[in-house]
Amino acid sequence: MLPSQNTFPTDACASTLAQRFQQVRAQTERLIEPLSAEDCQLQSMPDASPAKWHLAHLTWFFETFVLERFEAKFQPFNASFRQLFNSYYNGVGHKYPRPQRGLISRPSLQDVLAYRAQVNQRVAEVIGTTSDAQAPELTQLITLGLHHEQQHQELLLTDIQHALSFNPQSPAYAKRGPLTPTVPQPVRWHTYGGGLVQHGFDALRDGDFAFDNETPRHPVYVAPFELASRLVTNGEMMDFMADQGYARPELWLSMGWDWVQAGAHRMPLYWQGDAGDYRHFTLQGLQDVDANTPVCHLSYFEADAFARWSGARLPTEFEWELAARQLPANSAKSGNFVERAAYHPMPQQQASPTTPSQMMGDVWEWTQSNYTPYPGYQPWEGLVGEYNGKFMCNQFVLRGGSCATPQSHIRASYRNFFPPDAQWQFSGVRLARDVQG
Repeated sequence: MLPSQNTFPTDACASTLAQRFQQVRAQTERLIEPLSAEDCQLQSMPDASPAKWHLAHLTWFFETFVLERFEAKFQPFNASFRQLFNSYYNGVGHKYPRPQRGLISRPSLQDVLAYRAQVNQRVAEVIGTTSDAQAPELTQLITLGLHHEQQHQELLLTDIQHALSFNPQSPAYAKRGPLTPTVPQPVRWHTYGGGLVQHGFDALRDGDFAFDNETPRHPVYVAPFELASRLVTNGEMMDFMADQGYARPELWLSMGWDWVQAGAHRMPLYWQGDAGDYRHFTLQGLQDVDANTPVCHLSYFEADAFARWSGARLPTEFEWELAARQLPANSAKSGNFVERAAYHPMPQQQASPTTPSQMMGDVWEWTQSNYTPYPGYQPWEGLVGEYNGKFMCNQFVLRGGSCATPQSHIRASYRNFFPPDAQWQFSGVRLARDVQG
């Protein structure tokens, strides 16, 4: 049984839950419509997974955690799938090696879609027939499964971008819409007084769901700080590169400098060319780098080095959340999310004189905070307790969501996390600095 911790809806009616289930599941399948079966088989690195594997694993989640628990006379669609599409749940049993997921040519894409269709139907039947006594637990598990699916929707897009980037034809996943002309926006600094603030998931403001790593809500002391009014742009990254930023060890953490040297890194992931003629591979194909668009696909090492070069630093996740809590309700989620189908960050259109822009959507924002548990943190009970807590080592927190994030999935308390060398996500930079004097 999952502990409620005020992080799960428990009173959703069956029809609402079934409708939400159908919507999220259908959105995942819409994301693969531009892809061929061959595209869906690609795995370009151990950290990425084939689109076909994402489709199967997301179905495995509902079969394993919902149907096995609630379906009378449960029978698996295919018993071998229990191991084949298990990601990292050691409590469930054996797992197929992650780096070899691209070798799973069978089942075919059509077989996986048939698997999804059957499990969808069976889950819908369970939703409609579960007793009132079991309904709260069922609602919690399905809600968790749907947010898990939305996470994988974003991963599916970032993984296929990485895979397609190796094709010398630079194939486009999506068509590019015309860019609206933009005027470069100057950086302004917004000052926050800090103090002892409540931090973490707030059911009154963040909605009816949170992952366990967003809890419990707790007090944190935040020193006064300043936060940049906008995200760092491609143009500013080009200035960093022109100033030999990738060749100056004084700007880099020791591990970061080793990473630069070992990989001969000289520009963000997917960039090519040289000064005055940079292009980058996007989900819209190979495009000119737009100077006013937020820079993305940066590792933590690159984000931290850029901040040092700028005479600033990365914000802590506590500073970021404090600032996000003060956004007007009508602008908190006004950024560019996956629903817009741009599949790439968008330039800032209008600056606010009083609050930072694009805090949510467009790019995930690296923070300097290690991914660690909050005071009093307790993982969920049971097998789903492996979801977050066991990854709280050697990772950094990112905040705010991206152009590949579903809008309904993000909130001010949401904590994403990746190792410091990860680049293939839509990860970017917002600067912070201490208040002087």
